[in-house]
Amino acid sequence: MPTTSILALDVGEARVGLALASISARLVQPFTTLQREDVFDELEKIIKNEDVGEIVVGLPRGLDGQETAQTASARAFAKELEKRTDLPIHLQDEAVTSKKAEEELRARGKPYAKGDIDALAATYILEDYLAV
Repeated sequence: MPTTSILALDVGEARVGLALASISARLVQPFTTLQREDVFDELEKIIKNEDVGEIVVGLPRGLDGQETAQTASARAFAKELEKRTDLPIHLQDEAVTSKKAEEELRARGKPYAKGDIDALAATYILEDYLAV
């Protein structure tokens, strides 16, 4: 049975924002935010339940495109995910996605939580990946 979804992750120190898109429709939506400490078990459930066929992990970099401690952390997370799944894992530049997400949520004028920023940032990561 063919897979139907692509999952994007905005990996942070405390939380991981998730966005999901249908492979056929390519419409990206924020999905949820997970706490980092039990993220791999939760991801395995989501991958199965949402019929995920590939995963996109946001790759943060410094303002000049340089590697940072966060870049190394995201790469390590992606490697661990590769070990735990048999899915293709793609790295996607995530330049200023969290800042853009926070600005958009603030502009809506409604209350939001930090997890909302993470899930929306994952949406931007997946949109950028699909646009390539």
